[in-house]
Amino acid sequence: MSISPYSYEELARKNKEYLWNPFTQMKDYIADDPVIIARGEGIKLIDVQGKAYYDGFSSVWLNVHGHNVPELNQAIVDQLNQVAHSTLLGMANIPSILLAEQLVRIAPPGLTKVFYSDSGATAVEIAIKMAFQYWQNLGKIGKRSFITMKNAYHGDTIGAVSVGAIPLYHEVYRPLLFSPYTIPYPYPYRHEGEKSAADTTIACLEQLLEEKADEIAALIVEPVVQGASGMILMPDGCLQKMAELAKKYDVLLIADEVATGFGRTGKMFACEHEGIVPDIMTIAKGITGGYLPVAATMTTERVYQAFYADYEEQKTFFHGHSYTGNPLGCAVALANLRLMEQRRLVDEVAQKSEKLGEMLRPLAAFPHVGEVRQKGFMVGIELVRDKHTKESYHWNERIGVRVTKSARERGLLTRPLGNVIVLIPPLVSTEDDLAAMVDILAASIREVTEG
Repeated sequence: MSISPYSYEELARKNKEYLWNPFTQMKDYIADDPVIIARGEGIKLIDVQGKAYYDGFSSVWLNVHGHNVPELNQAIVDQLNQVAHSTLLGMANIPSILLAEQLVRIAPPGLTKVFYSDSGATAVEIAIKMAFQYWQNLGKIGKRSFITMKNAYHGDTIGAVSVGAIPLYHEVYRPLLFSPYTIPYPYPYRHEGEKSAADTTIACLEQLLEEKADEIAALIVEPVVQGASGMILMPDGCLQKMAELAKKYDVLLIADEVATGFGRTGKMFACEHEGIVPDIMTIAKGITGGYLPVAATMTTERVYQAFYADYEEQKTFFHGHSYTGNPLGCAVALANLRLMEQRRLVDEVAQKSEKLGEMLRPLAAFPHVGEVRQKGFMVGIELVRDKHTKESYHWNERIGVRVTKSARERGLLTRPLGNVIVLIPPLVSTEDDLAAMVDILAASIREVTEG
């Protein structure tokens, strides 16, 4: 029974006729029957035909409490009765001030200033411009390059793509981009274990800094988990050594916590696993519980002070967005943080992630599962043609696409990263929910790779 005033056929036709979906080959999409979501309830999404699906990738990695949460709904309604939007250019609004205070309270100590934007990519764009201008304002005009990591993903705006390093996504835009230095992200499964992978990364970084520190403004890193590359887990201690090297050679450290922040890894922020405080930290996704587009770039007092000057010095950070610090978004973000604390959600994720690991363990024995990677509620299951040689499936075989399509038929929504199957459930998922999602993935992997 339909729960939409429009029939599925009408909506599918309009979708195919008018809408250009992101990260989607529309020729394939149009040939298929699209899922069209009508509403959400808890950790499930319901399509226009009434079929319910587990939201197995948290609506692109950002859902926290599930969908249609009364406390978050009410926060938006309450703020809507006050004002929907008021600019931060030269003035402020109440929710943006209160949210900034709370973000500083929960962030790694030393991050004291909050600059708002509206997506992870724009938060990264701001971080890049901020790091660049920081050195210009200090008179060190030679420090204008960046270091990124192999297979990094930091968003889709031009600056963010410039420090991205996934050829499939980024290579076509190369003529538009500035060129950073690239060091390997430690990938133990495709290297010779954790120690060797970490040692290689640290050695490459140290050599580069020894030679080029005078021209490098910042190092940008996805801390602990590199997401879009396939949920690659950084070996323990590696991030801390990278932070130490950045400090030693006077290079700013930008931690991109867009995907890993707000409890996703079992800590409020992934940097906490290593006890580091970056100079700049980008946050988005889970900040509003998955409700509205709010992002932020947080900095230390040291960075802020480089822009704090007399008007005539022209050291102002000339950057802003129309909806920066939107009151509706900030109000729901405040409600999200309150609810996270009331539910002790970060501790819950840390505890439940151990159970999730136990549920995932049997999948590692599947003949075409090369590795199961997990940190908190971030899971990547790498599928391989040959388990012993680690030979990958060819892109054209669409193994990941086929597995996630099978999972969709069984009532679970997720998207693959090439041959890596992703599970990123909402943080409130119960053990029973997690078990059901893992069972669906297991059956889908077996059907496609063995059936």
